[in-house]
Amino acid sequence: MQSDASYTEIQNNFPGLPPFPDDVPTAPLLRLSLKRLLAGDSTECERLFEACVEIGFFYLDLQDSDHGVSLLNDADKLFTVGENLFDLSLEEKKRYDFSTQNSYFGYKGRGAATVDKDGNLDRNEFYNTSKDDIMGVSDPLPAPELLSQSRGQQESFMRGSHGIVSLVLNILNDKLALPENTLSSIHRLQAIGGDQIRFIKAPPQPIDDRRTALGQHTDFGSVTVLFNRLGGLQVLPPGADAEWVYVRPLPGHAIINLGDAMVKFTNGLLRSNIHRVAAPPGIQGDSTRYSLVYFARPEDSVMLRRLDGSDLIPPITQGQVEEEINSKDWIIRRALGRRVDLHKDIDYEKSAGTEQMSRRIMV
Repeated sequence: MQSDASYTEIQNNFPGLPPFPDDVPTAPLLRLSLKRLLAGDSTECERLFEACVEIGFFYLDLQDSDHGVSLLNDADKLFTVGENLFDLSLEEKKRYDFSTQNSYFGYKGRGAATVDKDGNLDRNEFYNTSKDDIMGVSDPLPAPELLSQSRGQQESFMRGSHGIVSLVLNILNDKLALPENTLSSIHRLQAIGGDQIRFIKAPPQPIDDRRTALGQHTDFGSVTVLFNRLGGLQVLPPGADAEWVYVRPLPGHAIINLGDAMVKFTNGLLRSNIHRVAAPPGIQGDSTRYSLVYFARPEDSVMLRRLDGSDLIPPITQGQVEEEINSKDWIIRRALGRRVDLHKDIDYEKSAGTEQMSRRIMV
């Protein structure tokens, strides 16, 4: 995949933060226009499909549409909420760790999960808020007061992000020639599912021990909408000799990537690419890294298997076995499977996603 020439022209960084260094390898992701996608521009839609087949990641320029500007404004407000959230005492935050209730919502502290087969622990903390809770689909979960006070902001951000997700799904639905609304009908905003906002904090790592803060993985669900301001996200591009490269954050843009469900629905045609979070590069490594994410997942009862109705989706081959698992169980297994406080012996492979399918070599 060739990157956009215009993407190299973006020299500005995020105000108040150290600049992203120019001497580290970065992923050549396509930069797509939300305005053009909303208008149904055929070339832009084809580029989106190309990105989803080849690497499963792309930049989305939000500055050229009212919907995008509104979403950027909501994200800015929630970045402030997130910073204040993680300033709460550890004792207070731990009150909202619901993992022992078989839930992936609420708080996860630093070092709660393994990041590799050697048992090294993660170096970030995060807090997940449920779409069903915020949208009134389910009963509200206990939450810190500052999150309760920001429910309106969270709902606006969820609606805006889910609008992006629906746009991506509808374009992919069209490109795959699936029956109308096949994908959107299993990602309804008001249906029960695992969609969530994730607030993330990763403090600076020791200068003599900077390593992976979040281990290599594929995302659990369908479509991820990510906002971050410091480097740290890395992807492993397709290819036998590929090496990890940073994804440079771009002001005014979201980073969009596909998750495991899209791989399973298309039997490997669409790509949920392996990625990880390392220490930010260069002088950015001395700063605390905050991120804001909207994870869209198929509705809880949806079975993760090849979809019917498209001649483009590869058929199930002889000897190939599709696992019988629904979206809810898949997310729980992946989200909680590497928690050291829940499992005496971590089965690293069992809690993996579609990594093996995602490491296929592109030619």
